[in-house]
This record gives sequence, structure tokens and C-alpha cells, in this order.
Amino acid sequence: MPHSIIRLIEQRVSANEFDASHGLTDAEIGELVRLATRAPTAYNLQNWRFIAVRTPDAKARLRKQAFGQDKVSAAAVTFIICGQWPDHTALTDRLRPFVQAGHMPQIMASGWQENARMQYAEPRAARDEAIRSATLGAATLMYAAEAMNLASGILGGFDADAVTREFGLAQNETPVMLLAVGRAAQGNWPQKPRRPLSEVLQIS
Repeated sequence: MPHSIIRLIEQRVSANEFDASHGLTDAEIGELVRLATRAPTAYNLQNWRFIAVRTPDAKARLRKQAFGQDKVSAAAVTFIICGQWPDHTALTDRLRPFVQAGHMPQIMASGWQENARMQYAEPRAARDEAIRSATLGAATLMYAAEAMNLASGILGGFDADAVTREFGLAQNETPVMLLAVGRAAQGNWPQKPRRPLSEVLQIS
């Protein structure tokens, strides 16, 4: 029998139909995000933020910026997954517990901070890292939802500038994607066919 994590990967679907009567508690939303933040980030920057859109008013505002997509309203919560441009100065605090626990020498932590400063000095590199981190967080959140018997569906179609204004994102934040999460309703497709390995895998 396959491992439970493999089963989650193989059974996950991109949901479009959600049970609008179903809700999630603050604790359940918090647990989803706690698990999402176990995803990796470069230098342990943890350069992401998750905005949980749950109230009817907030859903209506987000749905307008998502071109009227129904699942924003029907899902229990829709997360705005925000990538933050890397801030090398934040590494002092984010690595301190690791250093104090004896896992990393302080000189290495300082080296990471300097490397991050240099690596993300160019705006394109900083934006790419923000998108990469947010995407890893979103994927982990998606499988956390699956493990909690919830459905999820990515929304890539939205007005990023309008979402930034409407939900007060900071200047260093980019809304990378929306992720609707809730109880699935009838009518969702099964997982769609995948390309054969011969087309996507190269072993050198």
C-alpha cells in the first residue's frame, strides 16, 4: 500500500465547487498556515505572508478583483499568498534560535546574511525569490488542506494591483496567487491526465 503522503499527491484535485455552508475556525486556518510555513525558503528567510479571506464582505471584495470567480465566495476561506522581497536584515532574528541551540555557528549565520544581501540586491532576483517562496508555501498549504480532508483550488486569474490596494499589501509584497480552501461540493472533476515521464524527465 502506498505511503499516505503519496496517496494525498495522487488523489488531490483542483476544486472549483465548494460547499458554501462549510466554514473553518481560526484554529483550523492557523493550523493550515502553520503547516504551510514548514516549506523551505532560501536562507530561512520565510519571506511570505498569508491573508485568510473569510468574511462575506472580504470575500465580496476579493471576488470582484478575481473577475467574479464563484469559488472565492463558496470556499470556506481563500488565501492571498504573498511573497515578500527578501530582507537580509531579518535573518538576525530568524536564525538566532538556531544559533542559540548550537545548530549553526554565528559566523555562518552572519555569512548567510551577507550572501542574501548580495544575492537579492538586484530587483529581479528579489522578486523571483518572493515568487518562489510564496509558491512553495502555497503548495505545502494545498497538501496540508488535503491531509485535513479539505479541497483546494488555485486561482491565478486576478488583478494583482487591485488586490494589493484592496487588502493593504506592503510595498515589498507581491500577491502571487489565491488559494481557495474548504469542503468540496459535488461536481468537481477527478485529477486530470498527466504527461508521460518520457516527455518531462531527463536523466543525465
